[in-house]
Amino acid sequence: MKTLIKIFIFSLSFCLMAFAQEETLLGSGKITSGGYGAPVIKYTQIKGEPAILVGGKGGWIINHSFIIGGGGYGLVNNIDANNTFAAMLSEPYLNFGYGGLELEYIVQSDQMVHFSVNTLIGAGGVSYRPSFFDEHRDNWNNWDSPSDAFFVFEPGANVELNVIDFFRINAGVSYRLISGVNFDDLKNSDLAGISGVLTFKFGKF
Repeated sequence: MKTLIKIFIFSLSFCLMAFAQEETLLGSGKITSGGYGAPVIKYTQIKGEPAILVGGKGGWIINHSFIIGGGGYGLVNNIDANNTFAAMLSEPYLNFGYGGLELEYIVQSDQMVHFSVNTLIGAGGVSYRPSFFDEHRDNWNNWDSPSDAFFVFEPGANVELNVIDFFRINAGVSYRLISGVNFDDLKNSDLAGISGVLTFKFGKF
């Protein structure tokens, strides 16, 4: 946990320093504002199995360079639980999701192709669910299914394409660091990992 806190402080300091270097903030220029919303798809691994996370994010864009916002993501495909508790239930699968504060710094936003770095700091949860097609779904009401919360820190780097004035496509990679998992036989490393990220941004940039 101490290591994650140090990484968080470093990332936040980096973003704030980048923000402070914007000429319009140091001079007398006008501060510009914008905003965006974006559906997001992430391809990763959970428990060593392929996983797809779907969610969204959005934020306030300052001087076309610095973004303060938030986002949330959840697992949409089936990953078998495969443990003692879950074996007592019919076709159990893993529930997994997280979200939190998102910070992003964009380099030369006015260029058709440009780059950005970002980080998410937040929390998430993990639990079990039945199959969507399980005929015994009602039996789950009779079980006290366990759940757990965890801390998540996810830095990333991206390349972004300006398609039209209000639409941008962003592709990148991130690494999900997880801390605090105490859920049956799951470990932090089972939920952590690298992700390929595809983001469709709509807004005023």
